[in-house]
Amino acid sequence: MLKAILIDDEESSLNSLKEKILQHCSEIKIISFCDNPQEGIIMIETLKPDLVFLDIEMPIINGFTLLQQLSYKSFELIFVTAYDHYAIKAIRYSALDYLLKPIEIEDLKNAVDRAIKKQNNSGPNKQLELLLENIIIEKCKFKSIAIPTTQGLQFIKIEEIIYLEANVNYTKFYLTNNVKYTVCKTLKKFEEMLPDDVFFRIHNSYLVNKNYIEKYIRGDGGQVVLSNGTYLEVAKRKKAEFLKAIGF
Repeated sequence: MLKAILIDDEESSLNSLKEKILQHCSEIKIISFCDNPQEGIIMIETLKPDLVFLDIEMPIINGFTLLQQLSYKSFELIFVTAYDHYAIKAIRYSALDYLLKPIEIEDLKNAVDRAIKKQNNSGPNKQLELLLENIIIEKCKFKSIAIPTTQGLQFIKIEEIIYLEANVNYTKFYLTNNVKYTVCKTLKKFEEMLPDDVFFRIHNSYLVNKNYIEKYIRGDGGQVVLSNGTYLEVAKRKKAEFLKAIGF
């Protein structure tokens, strides 16, 4: 059973989440619930929970500021927010969970199930560390991304991604030094996450890092040659937009 702390400055939202957890998540034991972020910090440091449900938008101290002030970070984290704003991108980069208000029961149960599976890992939460690293960088200019693999989570630097390839509902990552990963997410998901000033969708199957394009070969759509020697087709419908994106 996971010991959980709930933190939300809106009393109605806090009570609603508490009731949903009590009714639908028998694996969770609520050890504290706070409508004051300062109190939330004290409770986390004192009670050392396994799981924290944390609202993002709070007065004086928001959710991210609260996390930055913690010394104890060995817990799973589920964000709760009413806003689908830029911070969601940082959360997704870190492969952390978030729930949008009003919270759906099925979404809550799925997030709790994922937290239970991840809770076996001991020590500081690396996903949380990655989030805090990314959130202090200028919006949407993140350095690293966490990707789920068959072995767990892999933390990779964005600058090391040469290109991504779609394979039905999977995506293959091709990195520098011939490293490859296969991820159970669609290419579209990563296209939405990765910075569009660096990555370009040249084809339904390919999302490339423009920094690794060494040559463009003219043709119907043409081809790009990447720094690792890979030749990739450019879709005809993407040609004009692609040439503009690389400065032609």
